[in-house]
Amino acid sequence: MKKKLKQIVDAFHKYNSENMAFQAFGLSEDITYDALVIAPSFSPYKLKMERFCTVTILKEGAYITGYLVEKDDKKIAWIKIGSSAGNLIDHLSLCAELTFKRMIFIGAVGALKDRFELGDVCTPSYSLSGSYADAYLKKNSIRETMLFSKTEPDMKYVDEVIAIGKDKGYDIKKASVFCTPSIALEYVHLDEIKAFDTDLIEMETSSFYLMTELFEIPGIALLVVSDNSASGAPLVGRSDKQQEKYDYGRNVVLPDMILTLAGK
Repeated sequence: MKKKLKQIVDAFHKYNSENMAFQAFGLSEDITYDALVIAPSFSPYKLKMERFCTVTILKEGAYITGYLVEKDDKKIAWIKIGSSAGNLIDHLSLCAELTFKRMIFIGAVGALKDRFELGDVCTPSYSLSGSYADAYLKKNSIRETMLFSKTEPDMKYVDEVIAIGKDKGYDIKKASVFCTPSIALEYVHLDEIKAFDTDLIEMETSSFYLMTELFEIPGIALLVVSDNSASGAPLVGRSDKQQEKYDYGRNVVLPDMILTLAGK
């Protein structure tokens, strides 16, 4: 853990209680987890992981839930959170005093270029920050800005994960990502967003990779394409073929990769 994250946690404790991850998610500081999964809206049940894992709901809130996912001797802490950079930063900060070996972000992503199909699983080559929340995380003063700055993951680890996927028969694609602070308002600014020439659009991966730097733990974002504004593939009203391919990416590739990475 870097000094910056320790400062964030210490300042949070000054005005809040101890055992924050337990209070929010039911996760224990006494357990070493093989992985921490961070998932805006995706639960283990949404990925149908109960088919081959033991899934326990540890604590359920109004819009966040903590789960323990167990397979053989592996223990995965799973936090389902709300969308947005701020939600990700807040809830990962709560988990700073847990012990886990790696971080896995999973989520849906919209495509901005027509070469991406529904159900493709992608991982960021870089993410552009469209949210002011990252400035609170990265800069010394909130008067500074990180707007539209580029965040790059540890590409050595990204290549390692892609190679693991390839060995299992999965084509995980590297793709650039624009991180929007608003779903509803992205459409009215879509031409401006497309001018950045990124491949995909979602909300959290820039913040996720900034947090992995502070945690000093390997992290990977795995994103399943849910819609494509360039090709017209819809989020709602997919064809049977589109839905089948999306379900394969979400319900086969993501769960298998999560369990595989937790075992490394």
